[in-house]
Amino acid sequence: MLCLLLLFLSAAMLLPGAADQLAVFASNTEVDISSCPITYFGQKYEQLYLNFTSDNFVLCFTGFYEPQGRGDCLVAPQTDNTQFYLQSVPDYVELQNIVQNLPSIKNTGECYMFFMNSAYTFLLVNFGSQSAFMNVDQPVFTDFLVDGNKVFPPSVANQQAYADLSGCRSSGVLFRPGDVVSSDPITCRTLTCSQSAVLQKTSCGPTERCQGNGVCSSASSLGSVCTVTGPAVVDFQGQQNSVKDRCWYSLLRIPSGPDFQVLAHFQERRRKDVSFLDGVTLRLNGFTSAVDIQLKQGGRVLLNGSPLTLSGSVQTGHGVNLSKDQTGVTVQASLSDFSASVFFDGSTAQIHLKGSYGLPLQGLCGNASRSLSEERLSEDGSTSCEAQYTDATDTTTSCTKMAERCSLLKEAPFSSCGVDPEPYMAACTDTLCRYPDLDGLSCRFLEAYARACSLQSSAAPEDWRSKAQCSPPGAVCQDRTCSDHEFCGEKTAGGETRCFCRAIFASKYRQTNSLGDPPVCRQSSTSLSLVGCLLEDKGIDYSDLQLKDPTCRGQMDQQTHMVTFSFNSTDLCGTEVTTHNSQTIYKNTIMTQNLSSGGITRQDQVYIGFSCVETQPDIQTVAFRIKDSSVVQFISSGLWNYSLTMKAYTDAHRTKAVASNTKVRLNQKIWVELDANGLNESLVALVMDSCWATDKESANASRKHYLIKNGCPNPEDQTVSMEANGKGTSNSFSFNMFQFIGSSAEVYLHCKLQLCIKQENTCVKTCGGTRRRRSVRSQSGAAAFISMAWTA
Repeated sequence: MLCLLLLFLSAAMLLPGAADQLAVFASNTEVDISSCPITYFGQKYEQLYLNFTSDNFVLCFTGFYEPQGRGDCLVAPQTDNTQFYLQSVPDYVELQNIVQNLPSIKNTGECYMFFMNSAYTFLLVNFGSQSAFMNVDQPVFTDFLVDGNKVFPPSVANQQAYADLSGCRSSGVLFRPGDVVSSDPITCRTLTCSQSAVLQKTSCGPTERCQGNGVCSSASSLGSVCTVTGPAVVDFQGQQNSVKDRCWYSLLRIPSGPDFQVLAHFQERRRKDVSFLDGVTLRLNGFTSAVDIQLKQGGRVLLNGSPLTLSGSVQTGHGVNLSKDQTGVTVQASLSDFSASVFFDGSTAQIHLKGSYGLPLQGLCGNASRSLSEERLSEDGSTSCEAQYTDATDTTTSCTKMAERCSLLKEAPFSSCGVDPEPYMAACTDTLCRYPDLDGLSCRFLEAYARACSLQSSAAPEDWRSKAQCSPPGAVCQDRTCSDHEFCGEKTAGGETRCFCRAIFASKYRQTNSLGDPPVCRQSSTSLSLVGCLLEDKGIDYSDLQLKDPTCRGQMDQQTHMVTFSFNSTDLCGTEVTTHNSQTIYKNTIMTQNLSSGGITRQDQVYIGFSCVETQPDIQTVAFRIKDSSVVQFISSGLWNYSLTMKAYTDAHRTKAVASNTKVRLNQKIWVELDANGLNESLVALVMDSCWATDKESANASRKHYLIKNGCPNPEDQTVSMEANGKGTSNSFSFNMFQFIGSSAEVYLHCKLQLCIKQENTCVKTCGGTRRRRSVRSQSGAAAFISMAWTA
């Protein structure tokens, strides 16, 4: 033994990085052993808790050791020297001597740890699903505790020098490798602890049926059934599972067989933390063409995305038969190796297979060994459907009472059915302990079990509805269409239905006690939308609502069931318009019509005020400077010799002249004055014929923007106004500063003027109304031109 100890110590010292893994413990310590986890009697651990007591050294996996407490621990004698060493060596040594002394170890060693003091040294060895204990130098009597109770290892050799710590656990009970954990002859379900300490579950195959005496017989003539009700899935083997999120899942697919898939979409309903089966899709490829058949609530069917109308008769096409009755929709497909039938009533889906023996069935219905995450699909490329939510506990739900309700499946007349009721009872109880028994939910579970019996057993239950007090069979919300954020449920206990808001969708509105989204404000219109299902929750009929103008009513979108109220600049619907500084404020109110007599009502009144604020655009930062503070031209035209001056100002009274250092910003108002000096104002008037801007110095440049045309402001530029045109020897106009898009940062302003001999005031031009003729007399020469330049 001493030689073996020296061998291990030498190996540890020679390992690369071994010093980093060597540790000394002299007090209570928690150790991470995830690099070499230990499976201790069927339970895998990645943490160690080391205790030092007055009598013992204790190694626990479940927390620090407490005398007379519970836990999984190894208890060894204490010595004077309380220093122990831990070494984790993944994939380093093949411990052949352990395997030789413990023939019950079936796996290959993966890694080990050793603990040493002056008195003894022992090892814990990872063999995958198994583990072993080994004394290195001398036997030490160690107690092995499982849940605080002493257990004798399944295999011990050489006076406890070696011990097999393998086993299985089921419902807290420990079993040795090779033991049969449980066997139920009624259901043919067996749990076995394998020779390599793995808990294995077996039952009848997907095309077999338990005879009630522990014997499985072929049920190919009857087939096998998978049932999905609410969040619960009972697969072909009778295993029960529950979907927790709102994702798409594969219910059934056959990788090596025909391209036939059944997918399921789960969504929340009244609670955020419980999901329900919301729709089923069949995907078939290999018939005449690829086919997608979607089965939705209300008995709606989409074929490759287009609505399909079904009647009582069977419709055949694309290699399938489709039919619809008062209980739901059924799709039947006959493939080369087997036949499949898929039924959906808006709440429950059942897949019935015949002749599929030996096929590798996958999906939530086919392979119980695969996890939920392995069968989860991302139809929209998003993983947001996996988010988990919590809701307050429903105090009105009695789990005990619901369990009693679900246990009816064990009683007559259900007891005549040859289908195992346990998974159906578990699914029913688990769901109804977390979700209220509304929309006939408890009856849905009983209905699903009864239908599975009729499909899979020759002894279907009869007259069970009277005992369970369930209504006759019928599809949930037949022919009612709800939007994506709604689901169909019972409005009253009598069976009247309506569309309810889904819990996650409605939560953002309920948190703020609102009925819809904020208003959408646009330049020429405003709208506000209310959620139809929230209005129904309050007992409000949207057709009773109006804006301040009674003729302005809400319009419901038939797809989304959103109710929208709107007004625009041409029809304000009674909107109050006010201004404050640079803001224009629009206010209106959604209110209930006064339909009651005598000015009273006994229904909730609606009064939702909303407003939009329109702010003038911010001043832009581009600034222009005038090149010359004023422009003067000396003009000789026939009998007249005069000087023409053009000046720019930043105020309407034309007292603040624009100088070469004055910054003029985009959209700023500019006043331009033109004055003729040397003319007799009693005889002649200055008439402005046109003014335009160019991006080049030439007045004939290709890019032009007219400010004045034919003596009047250009109607296409609403910022232009004129004063005193044709009244005397001076006039003016104003405009908002601009620049040409995609051109140079220069603006050239050109004006064309003429002289008019005054005669009965005919020189004055009238704009925007009846035109008055004007005469321009005594002209001898071309019209006067004058230009002013700006640059950014």
